[in-house]
Parts: sequence; C-alpha cells; structure tokens
Amino acid sequence: MLLGLLHLSFKTGMDEQQMLTWSNKYFSTSYDPSGEAKLKKWDLILTDDAFIRLKKTYQNGKQEYYSFQLHRFSDMNYLGTTAGGTLQLKTKADDIIVQTYDDPKGDIDSMATQLNLPVKNIDPDQLDSLMTALNYFKAKEL
Repeated sequence: MLLGLLHLSFKTGMDEQQMLTWSNKYFSTSYDPSGEAKLKKWDLILTDDAFIRLKKTYQNGKQEYYSFQLHRFSDMNYLGTTAGGTLQLKTKADDIIVQTYDDPKGDIDSMATQLNLPVKNIDPDQLDSLMTALNYFKAKEL
C-alpha cells in the first residue's frame, strides 16, 4: 500500500498518520546520498511533532545534523530533472540548526535558511504531495 501511495501521491482523505508515513517513505526512497562517497549512513525524517531532521554520519566518524520546525518553513523548490536534482527546503530566517560533531576541523554550531537535499527519481505529483504534507504539518497546532 505504501508503495502505491508513493507513486500515486496523496489520496483524498488521508489522515495525519498516513501523511507522515507517506512523507517519510518519500524521503527514504528519494534521498540520494551517492554524491557523498564517504557517507556511511544517513537518516532523514519528518517527525510527528513537525520537525525535519537529517543526520549524516561519515566514514571518518564526522556527523552532521540539520533540524528545523516546520512552523518556520516558508517554501520548497526543486532544481533538476525527474532523474535527480536538489530539493530546497527554505525557512523564514536562520531557523535551520546545523551542527557538526567529531569533525577534524572542529565542531561547528550554526544556523541556515535553506536545507538542500540531493534527491533521485522525482515525479512532479510527488513534489506537490510533499508540499501539501509540509504545509499541513506547518499549520499543525503544537
């Protein structure tokens, strides 16, 4: 059923849990880590309390962590083709937490206004459905 939801986009009447499940399935199948050869593992999720969280762990032990609350979400753009490209998630101001750990150059804490996600196998209907889900969780009461 989830695979069908992923390819057919949203269906009318989906509840919050179905949107959350669909969004996370979309992130897990569309995120493209191939451009980062030294990436050991990654985790990209939309939480039920409306946070986008991305954690990357590299072979050398360095970790990068990105997180933002969807109430601060302002826009989404896609640059690329159906084969692959970059999904840009934008916030109203410097609302994206960016942290690095175990970095040989030193640990860094900073803020950003845009999270760029490399993605693959993109369908325009899926992008529309993702935008619908992000806006739904943005409007959700805390």
